[in-house]
Amino acid sequence: MPASSVLVRRGIAAVAALPLLALAACGYGSNAKDDSSEQKVAAGAEKIDGLDSVKIGYFGNLTHATALVGKQKGFFQKELGATRAKYQVFNAGPSEIEALNSGSIDIGWIGPSPAINGYTKSEGKSLRIISGSASGGVKLVVNPDKIKTLDDVKGKKIATPQLGNTQDVAFLNWIAGKGWKVDAQSGKGDVSVVRTDNKVTPDAYKSGSIDGAWVPEPTASKLVAEGAKVLLDEADLWPDKKFVITNVIVSQKFLKEHPKAVEAVLRASVGANKWINANPEQAKAAANAQLKEDSGKALPAKVLDPAWKSVQFIDDPLAATLNTEAEHAVKAGLLKQPKLDGIYDLTLLNKVLAAQGASPVDDAGLGTK
Repeated sequence: MPASSVLVRRGIAAVAALPLLALAACGYGSNAKDDSSEQKVAAGAEKIDGLDSVKIGYFGNLTHATALVGKQKGFFQKELGATRAKYQVFNAGPSEIEALNSGSIDIGWIGPSPAINGYTKSEGKSLRIISGSASGGVKLVVNPDKIKTLDDVKGKKIATPQLGNTQDVAFLNWIAGKGWKVDAQSGKGDVSVVRTDNKVTPDAYKSGSIDGAWVPEPTASKLVAEGAKVLLDEADLWPDKKFVITNVIVSQKFLKEHPKAVEAVLRASVGANKWINANPEQAKAAANAQLKEDSGKALPAKVLDPAWKSVQFIDDPLAATLNTEAEHAVKAGLLKQPKLDGIYDLTLLNKVLAAQGASPVDDAGLGTK
């Protein structure tokens, strides 16, 4: 086995071993919103594999804009024909994984950590990562009156979403790179790492209980709207400024029984990303319109505009970046050795990409055999 593959397998194991709640990562709570609204089916359309519906899950935030736009602009329904696209909106990774395991959804947009944890908890039997969706969208934002330079972060209180989540591990690794010491479990040390749910982080900032936060969008831009300043964009720490923030997962059972339906959803996902990148302003408006439908509240322009600019929408799952993310978890002292062989199955995605004349994407040695 090549050394790079060994590093990937050993490193990713560090992330996968973290407790389920610690790996929720992307959430704004734990409850799912059931959306049974139906879009118009084209005349003469036929069902795929005889299916009445395909159940799709996603989060109501901008790092899941592929799903937001795919729904709002009808990409999913168009590709699924007379098979209805039905949707469920989630606030946290564990609840989406539970829904996938129970059959409440078939396919979902989700962050890397809960996908890894769900795969590991099931001993490799629950899901596959079948595509990427988004990269980036994570920033260190701070109170400019208290923190003016990166060195000023020492001695301050900085929020991350949860112990062991993707942003928490990234921040702990950045701290270590500065030569500072922090106990990963307690968050105490040269910097106080305060684990705070994204939905309450803006209020924590306004109250002064934190001095800044290492968080995903749109939380980062919400803090900026409250007077915080961006001190560091995490993308600047990565080669090519890309790292995975959202993947597409599918139930292994559904993938085996209904590959044509999965392929249709992937065509819609690739089509949505292509449209997003070709029409950024229209796509931003469409994503925000779907957010309003889902939550009853759209993002204001002062939050939406900067948040949208920091997220890249891509089909590549950036599997190799998980190696580096995992190494960060190892350095933080969060290490176990579960197996992630086969977590990726990019066969259908590469088929869709080939049909469009695009290059295939890589699974970093962690694909199905």
